[in-house]
Amino acid sequence: MRNPASELKLPSLYAVFDPEQTKARATEAVLSALLDAGIEVLQLRVKAMAPASFFQLARSARALTDAHDCRLIVNDRVDIALACGADGVHLGQEDLPLAAARKLMGERILGISTHDLTQAREAERGGADYIGFGPMFGTTTKNTGYSARGLEMLRAIRQEVSLPIVAIGGITEANVTAVWQAGADSAAIISDILTAEDVTTKTRRIQASGRVP
Repeated sequence: MRNPASELKLPSLYAVFDPEQTKARATEAVLSALLDAGIEVLQLRVKAMAPASFFQLARSARALTDAHDCRLIVNDRVDIALACGADGVHLGQEDLPLAAARKLMGERILGISTHDLTQAREAERGGADYIGFGPMFGTTTKNTGYSARGLEMLRAIRQEVSLPIVAIGGITEANVTAVWQAGADSAAIISDILTAEDVTTKTRRIQASGRVP
């Protein structure tokens, strides 16, 4: 059952699996490496794959995340999220509107990408469970159409919105601490983790740095 937005707790690292960022390594091997690191949330993001193939990947990811007690969030596709039994879906500004998605998703987790204060407030009023915010520093993994938002804008969003915030876009192990300090509850790190020689070790190190003593 979906937690109320005020009660949803996100881990410091919001893991994202994008098969285009894995240096052509086997999908299951990279997924397993992430899960072996103890991640608590995994977003499956696929931009260039036929729906049938995306669904098969989502089913495999669901089986693996279930075995590791990890929540699975599907990016963009409400239909695939429901079909594979995911815990939630994450939608962009051009995807299915929040109100329509909520009717389909019911009590499952629903996250919304936002890029400014107006969008963040709309997501909160509309009943999103959390917001993504970015791109923080620009990104090479997705053409968002937005310039880098930066830490100051993240701080402003944090002051105005009570929903959990997942910062995304150009975040690496080197700058993630500043993102957490600026108010993000969680940080989405993609290429810096998925292209690492040792995905599990890299992921564990980032998670450890985000734990509150």
